[in-house]
Amino acid sequence: MTHLLEVKDLTMRFGGLTAVDALNFKVEHGTIHGLIGPNGAGKTTTFNMISGFYRPSAGEVLLRGEPISGLKMYEVARRGIVRTFQHSTLFAELTVMDNALIGTHMAFRPNIFAAIVGWDREDRRGAAARAREALEFFDLHGHRNERAGDLSHGHQRALGLAVAYASHPDVMLLDEPFTGMNAEETRHMMELMKRLCGEGITILIVEHDMQAIMGLCDNITCMSFGKLLAEGVPEEIRRHPDVIEAYLGGARHVA
Repeated sequence: MTHLLEVKDLTMRFGGLTAVDALNFKVEHGTIHGLIGPNGAGKTTTFNMISGFYRPSAGEVLLRGEPISGLKMYEVARRGIVRTFQHSTLFAELTVMDNALIGTHMAFRPNIFAAIVGWDREDRRGAAARAREALEFFDLHGHRNERAGDLSHGHQRALGLAVAYASHPDVMLLDEPFTGMNAEETRHMMELMKRLCGEGITILIVEHDMQAIMGLCDNITCMSFGKLLAEGVPEEIRRHPDVIEAYLGGARHVA
């Protein structure tokens, strides 16, 4: 069986430091998969290797059975893996609609010559339609003419997802999407992620909000000191003694 996304013996060394050490896990199509662990466990480094920001020191990343590790970020994105970051990467001075349009560039690549002679009208219409669809999906269409920098924190996080969604991804890598959100914003974001999954998009998520992770994920991989610590469904992870110990007496953190 070919898994949608597979990490095989993935290793990242920085000089004498091994940040990720022979990590293995698999992500199935149409699921929400959590990647958790204490600070310094290697989660973000793993994301960086999957998304093409880092070239692994050893091991590989497979998408639909095909190796993608070592490809540049834009090449990984063209194959269907897009990433959001913990901190906002929006163009604050541009409108919400303009930010969403930027997300369509993978599907509707700009061509200067075509623009000059007017051959790109159909592509422009397609990009605009996709941007509107993304904003409507994330309940942001009513804010389309506002500056992205003027949005509330929760709406900015939703816009970041909308920009990623506009690129027609197969896999979304979400790096701490609930950071700074209140309980209501977190619940709304969780519902949006479930809707994304319902659209056939697979989600791999790094997050410290254990209540959100336990209520959202189909499967969870837990890392510690760069290595695989435990893997399973939320209930298994919640009660796993090694996970509880890794979170430093954290029955209250994992519950």
